This record gives sequence, C-alpha cells and structure tokens, in this order.
Amino acid sequence: MSRIDATFAQLKASGRKALIPYVTAGFPFPDVTPELMHAMVAGGADVIELGVPFSDPSADGPVIQKAGDKALAAGIGMVQVLAMVSAFRTTNATTPVVLMGYANPVERYNQKHKRQDGASAFVVDAAAAGVDGMLIVDYPPEECEEFAAELKSHGLDLIFLLAPTSTDERMAQVARVASGYVYYVSLKGVTGSGALDTDAVEAMLPRIRQHVRVPVGVGFGIRDAATARTIGQVADAVVIGSKIIQLIDQQPRDQVAPVAQQFLSEIRAALDS
Repeated sequence: MSRIDATFAQLKASGRKALIPYVTAGFPFPDVTPELMHAMVAGGADVIELGVPFSDPSADGPVIQKAGDKALAAGIGMVQVLAMVSAFRTTNATTPVVLMGYANPVERYNQKHKRQDGASAFVVDAAAAGVDGMLIVDYPPEECEEFAAELKSHGLDLIFLLAPTSTDERMAQVARVASGYVYYVSLKGVTGSGALDTDAVEAMLPRIRQHVRVPVGVGFGIRDAATARTIGQVADAVVIGSKIIQLIDQQPRDQVAPVAQQFLSEIRAALDS
C-alpha cells in the first residue's frame, strides 16, 4: 500500500477528510521549502503537493505563475526539488508528497540523467527521494499508461485532473490509469480564478464516482475555512494552493512557515468540525 493509499485509508477510518496544501518549490525563498513542508504538516496537512517550477505553465493563474518565475530565477529545477523532498524525508517518513507540474521538466530530467538500464531516471530518483505521486497537467491518460506503470512499479501514484467539462469517456480513461486520488478542478480556468460554485461541485462528484474508485480531491478556488468545510462535506480531500502562495509572498524569511501553519490550522479545524 502506498503512503497516499495508507493516508486516505486512515482518514476514512476516522471519518476525516484530507487537507492537501500546494506550494511552489523554492518560493518565496529557495531554501525555505523543507521547513515550510514541516510547518504545513504541523498545521494539519495530510498530503503535500509540491509545485515544480516551469517557464510555460498552462494551468497556473498569475499568483502561482509569479511564484514559479521567482523560484526559477533562484535556480530551482527538478534536481533541487528532489533534494527538497529528500531533506523533508530525513524527519518525516509518513506524509505523502506529490509533485505537481508539467511534462517538460520530467522529460528534460530523463534526457540529462539517462540511465544505462533504460529505466526512467526521473522515476528512479523521485522514488529514492521519497516522492509518492506525480500530477503532470499535460500528460493525458491515453498517452501515459507506460509511465503510470513505471511509476507504480516504484511505488508512486499517477494523479490526474478532472474538470467541469470532463466527459464520461474522459473520466473512464482517467479511471483506468489513475491511482492515489484524482483532483477535480472545480472551476473553468486557471488556478486562483473565479468564485467557487459549491452546488455545482456537489452535483458533479457523484458523476465522477461512477467511474473513479480512488478518492476525489477538489481544488481551484478554495480560499477560506468556510468554503473548505462545505467542500469537505462532499469530497474526500480539499486542495488549497493560490491562497497559501499569496499569504507567504512578501513575508520575511522567518515568518513564512508560521504564517502557512496558522492558516492551515484554521482550515483543518473547519474540516474537522
């Protein structure tokens, strides 16, 4: 059983919902990420989504794009991201870590670190670093069954996005290869955009569950405890990203982790109430 599966099983057994915060690796300071990850766990995070900075993101709104640009300018790439996960793992062996990003950094890593045995250098090194899952925005399910199988053989889950526009056929395609959980994008648009229609989310989840047997997380547009609590009543997990990025942006170095921890503790309390 993967760390992600074990986490969701434990939460289900205790009647709780998963809190999944997203932060961009290397933001707002290149060395703060492992400390920030520990603070998010202390604040109640069950799974951490760690964004891999990329120069041409297609799903990220202006807040996360800006964070990615700042991290890239500080020299943060896939090598550094994996090192951050390794550093986090030295004192946390249980909290799942999912890398979220795009195909280009993964494929570039494989080009630069080609292995003699033909295995994906990225998959091997990610597993060794302590990564538990991948969410690659621009990998469609019908084109990455081999990648999903290789991840699975190293104990990693491949997580997919579903959207309000997803057809039943697309959901079935995702269900064939997805593991860990699926991430329902509750808004049409990019991260951090628009106001969340909780009624529409509630109506969509039964449709998704007709096809998908893994837990369903909901994100894009969850910005406060009240919305998180509402979504938590129907979803298996609540994902929060842009709001955390906004809160830690412009903070002095020593306040980044405490600010994130305090915010997540409020969300955790709302989810558990």
